[in-house]
Amino acid sequence: MSALDGRWIVLAGGAGGLGSAAAHMLAAEGARLVVSYRANVERAAKLSAIASLVQADLTRAEDRARLLEAAPSLYGLVVFTGDPSRVQDPAELPAAMRRSFEVNCEGPLLLARAAAGRMRAAGTGGAIVLFSTMQAVSLFPGSTAYAAAKASLQYGARLLAKEFRAAPEVRVNVVAPGVTAAGMAEASIASGKYDGLIRDGVIPRFGRAEDVAQAVRFFLEPDAYVTGQVLSVDGGATL
Repeated sequence: MSALDGRWIVLAGGAGGLGSAAAHMLAAEGARLVVSYRANVERAAKLSAIASLVQADLTRAEDRARLLEAAPSLYGLVVFTGDPSRVQDPAELPAAMRRSFEVNCEGPLLLARAAAGRMRAAGTGGAIVLFSTMQAVSLFPGSTAYAAAKASLQYGARLLAKEFRAAPEVRVNVVAPGVTAAGMAEASIASGKYDGLIRDGVIPRFGRAEDVAQAVRFFLEPDAYVTGQVLSVDGGATL
């Protein structure tokens, strides 16, 4: 029997490529899943056999509360949501930065804090995994709006880990994917944008959704001895 058997885990924004891989991995271990989606109903419906589905916009307080209430006994929370916040016109950058902070940092952190409070109140503790990006670990020109918000998320996650480390402990960690053939990087890989990383020997291959799912599973392990950390799943790209 898996250590996750019967445990309720919320996958916020978990209907995409990375979230779907994690959902199938966790469901195979008997976890009970709640998956949220913002707008793509058809994509989310593909997970209906293994998860309860909830429409939620994490920038809205009422949606965050409704999402957490969908899990009767919350053990884990994984927040996959993100917005690349790319702009071509510098005049659009201020608005993009405000939106990016709201989507990539504020919403996920407020959801994580609320989840940690529920876990603490239930006397059970639990595990929270937030999603950043390799662009917040290493410097990528042109990613000001996106990377700055994700870097703030990483710092906020460490603060939450420290605040909620007393028993019953709620562990908070971050996964920072690299060039992965799922999620936001999928289109860039298809366009050939990152071919040079393989040609120049920077990485041996592009990441797979399963690589990221395994990192999520590692952080969700009950009684784990890791908190407040950022794990780059990037094949060495940020070295």
